[in-house]
Amino acid sequence: MRWSLMRGRVGSRGVGPVPEGAVRFDGVGKRFGGRSALRDCTFEVPRGRVAALVGPNGAGKTTLLMVATGLLRADEGRVEVLGADPARVGMPPGASFVAQDKPLYGTFRVREMLRAAAALNARGRWDAARAAGLVEAAGIGFDERVGALSPGGRARVALAIALGRDPELLLLDEPLAELDPLARRQVMGAVLAASAESGTTVVLSSHVIADVEDACDHLVLLGGGRVRLDGAVEDLLAQHRVITGATEPDGAVVHGSRFGRQVEALVRGTGDGEPPTLDDLVMGYLQAEDGRVAAAGAPS
Repeated sequence: MRWSLMRGRVGSRGVGPVPEGAVRFDGVGKRFGGRSALRDCTFEVPRGRVAALVGPNGAGKTTLLMVATGLLRADEGRVEVLGADPARVGMPPGASFVAQDKPLYGTFRVREMLRAAAALNARGRWDAARAAGLVEAAGIGFDERVGALSPGGRARVALAIALGRDPELLLLDEPLAELDPLARRQVMGAVLAASAESGTTVVLSSHVIADVEDACDHLVLLGGGRVRLDGAVEDLLAQHRVITGATEPDGAVVHGSRFGRQVEALVRGTGDGEPPTLDDLVMGYLQAEDGRVAAAGAPS
């Protein structure tokens, strides 16, 4: 299954993307006691993109998103979300966040949950018809108890509430975790439809490359609390090659293995070799020692 991602999307906020970034981190660090969860994180997600925040469990993805929403304050560095500092203003009115545990009131009926969301957003943007339409499109009854819904159903309700705020920026923490394949497809379809129709910038975290490789056009790769790689997916793939054979790699080796005279390596360069998959790219940088690029001809 491949998602069709529209580039140069046209929506209520015009043709995207525009040059300025929706999310910017500059040298951001966050510590919990003596442990660093984020270290010198610097990246930018342009507006109008669907960005994958990828990394293994414990890489710092949730911490990064919570700093972006203002739920956590960075210990160092600068954060800018939709032009504002979330540590000072909280989550900007144009942003929506769905946490990994999708906090909803389990005893509420779905219609009561939507009413509560409308009341909480009374001073900001709220599109009741859009939120209700997304719930209805998911086949969820308005009189169903939230706590009785399947994980996929709760995810759809949480997403409907987030999109009901008509966000310029949608932040999703592991939105596909614990969902079955059909629910994953439905949730990603709703996310991509919102991006295509309204030009919404999306940042979604995952530790499963298959969940995002066909849906996202921007990548932020985290490993050990550091940004290992970021940029447009097409550009990043074009800047690397996978080399297999007896010939020494010509270029900067990101990560490689040697079996006798045979070498298999991910190389930063545009010479010989095959284009990498997104999985090749991500795994190569995560496996590289301390995220450093080795010298040419010296696979790690």
